[in-house]
Amino acid sequence: MNTLDSCLVPDLDWKNPNYTKIFQDRIVRLERLRSGKFSLEKLKAFYKENEAQFIIDWGCTTDPRNVAYGLPATLPFILFPRQIEWIKWALTSWKEGRPGVTPKSRESGISWLGIALSCTLCLFNQGMTIGWGSRLEEYVDKIGEPKSLFWKARKFIELLPTEFKNNFDLQRDAPHMRLIFRQTDSIISGEGGDNIGRGARTSIYFVDEAAYLMHPELVDAALSQTTRCRIDVSTPNGLGNPFHRKVTEWSADRVFQFHWRDDPRKDEEWYERQKIDLDPVTLAQEVDIDFAASLENVLIPQAWVQAAIDAHIKLKITPTGAKEGALDVADEGRDLNAFCGAHGILIECLEEWSGKGSDIFRSVQRAFELCDQHGYSLLRYDADGVGAGSAGAARVLNENRLKRIEARIFRGSAGVIDPENEDVPGRTNADMFLNCKAQSWWGLRNRFQTTYRAIKEQAEYRPDDLISIPGNLPFRQKLCMELSQPTYGKTSTGKIIVEKMPDGTRSPNLADAVVIRFARIEHPFVLNSDAVRDYIRLIRRSR
Repeated sequence: MNTLDSCLVPDLDWKNPNYTKIFQDRIVRLERLRSGKFSLEKLKAFYKENEAQFIIDWGCTTDPRNVAYGLPATLPFILFPRQIEWIKWALTSWKEGRPGVTPKSRESGISWLGIALSCTLCLFNQGMTIGWGSRLEEYVDKIGEPKSLFWKARKFIELLPTEFKNNFDLQRDAPHMRLIFRQTDSIISGEGGDNIGRGARTSIYFVDEAAYLMHPELVDAALSQTTRCRIDVSTPNGLGNPFHRKVTEWSADRVFQFHWRDDPRKDEEWYERQKIDLDPVTLAQEVDIDFAASLENVLIPQAWVQAAIDAHIKLKITPTGAKEGALDVADEGRDLNAFCGAHGILIECLEEWSGKGSDIFRSVQRAFELCDQHGYSLLRYDADGVGAGSAGAARVLNENRLKRIEARIFRGSAGVIDPENEDVPGRTNADMFLNCKAQSWWGLRNRFQTTYRAIKEQAEYRPDDLISIPGNLPFRQKLCMELSQPTYGKTSTGKIIVEKMPDGTRSPNLADAVVIRFARIEHPFVLNSDAVRDYIRLIRRSR
């Protein structure tokens, strides 16, 4: 047995699971329970406070597709770490009365997980009312249809030992769109389409495939009066819709992303098979959780971003080079301050925090603290807009420090760096890019493209031209989404321009911090090229 966050989980090789042993162990435990060696009431009291453990100990899932892989259709529901984390997150959301949102990869099992949790809560808690809704009624409940949510719920209860069913009778207590738990006076109810939220008040309300609701604003209005804890679960469906706005605008404690990499049954070999079976847009949207998958001219495709995860490990590269930090400064509105620190090509620190109720000085102070923590002697900062005040804050902070941190300006609105050189062969930077922002984002694009080609196509590369995102980096999943949000186009004169917020999306602050960290910046003492020409012209005139 393994201990995962206070849950005991059977030892399991996820690539070659021995489910027979797990069923055999359950038989032994059940026989001991029925022999009177355990107190059923004490065990129920334990499971009331340990919902995930109940699912691990007694839950089952059913999937007819398993037969094609040589597995029985019914399998024990053994939770892996990220699933246990999701249950704890959902329970915390319920107890604290706050909404939540879960963007997910397809076939991640979140629907089964949510249904199992709902049934468990109703079995062990008095007066629970849990709602489930989806864009079509048939997805919520259709008798005999395995894809419907309530089919999963009936199967979960049917496959529990009698001792835990509380006399639940499938014929009597599971009518269309309802599951009635008579001993606890609890209920799970279902709704579909625009009727979501029109029923009774609920303790928790789950909205499945929330990004695909036909009239999401109507559902939002209805559910606002139905529950304090609404949890939306969905794969992406483009930018700018209510689901996307929640994922990108809500605070981190309200967003729980479930990516295919969180599933120990899946690996790069599995992903390569998906690439063969799915078209690029479906792959990006349904598997890589890429909200911008259907957009044209995405600057950094999600496939490139995914290839860069642990790229230094895949390519056996030991990161070398400068250890520096970068700060993207937010105002006091809804945007967040973001910090990125990297050692050479390896992003090793990523943080974000609200600018609301704070000021520039405190934001720079926090950035300095992160620099100290990671050994960075240089901090790049966004000097456009509110970030212009960072220089003064850095100067004041350095006055009281024994070890100064150099503050270096990045200004995206400025002209391009090295205008006469060619970042893209064949065109000078002055001809290629509208401004420094476009040039810097394009430079980051080149890093991801080079990394992708090195890993997927075994193309030659210079290690310093790559980028690597650790798989265990905090905020990694949010960063990956943000990196694929910007699109690019051309001005009337043919220069590249970058649109960071297509379709009214929120500013990608974490990605901006990464751009600043990896951007080429002018040395603070380099003269403007116009000034150099004017000086030389003056000297020649004096002759």
